[in-house]
Amino acid sequence: MHEIEPFYNWQKFYEPYEDPHSPYFEFIPDGHFSLSVYDHYIHPDWDELGSETLYCKILMVNYNLKYMVIELIGEWNDTLHNDIMHLKRNLIDNFIQLGINKFILIGENVFQFHGGEDDYYEEWFDEAEDGWLVAIGFRDHILAEWTKYHIDSYFNFGGSLNFSEWRTFKPDQLFLLINKAVTLRLNP
Repeated sequence: MHEIEPFYNWQKFYEPYEDPHSPYFEFIPDGHFSLSVYDHYIHPDWDELGSETLYCKILMVNYNLKYMVIELIGEWNDTLHNDIMHLKRNLIDNFIQLGINKFILIGENVFQFHGGEDDYYEEWFDEAEDGWLVAIGFRDHILAEWTKYHIDSYFNFGGSLNFSEWRTFKPDQLFLLINKAVTLRLNP
């Protein structure tokens, strides 16, 4: 896992360490392998959420278009660690207060999901108001668990939202494609 790095090609568009609204503003990664998921170290360029098993990288925030892209790595464990609470309270709440209401989560490097209560998902969904929550790149077994725990009531994923080639787009291009697909789903 230590060789899996966050996506870097959008740094010319957004850098969370340079955004005064980001919780990671002026953070300087030390380059040491100190973060881990259980007994597996992860690359030092991932950022902490407050969870023991789930880490992130904010890839893009566009305050004008009101969207955010977050890449995740690790195990999403709501049963033991209430990871959704950490994600919501330590990251999402800050950006909702700044007007962000469209969220794209990239989960190619999320290897397990353990469900729990859905209160924080519901809260996030409600606070996004006219926006939406989209998940791309999550593994099928995780999406099946999301469905089992009714997380699919809050996130849009699958079908026209299978953007496995998301890295080939600039961030605003990806957002516009996803926004169009979500709009068609919600207003057929």
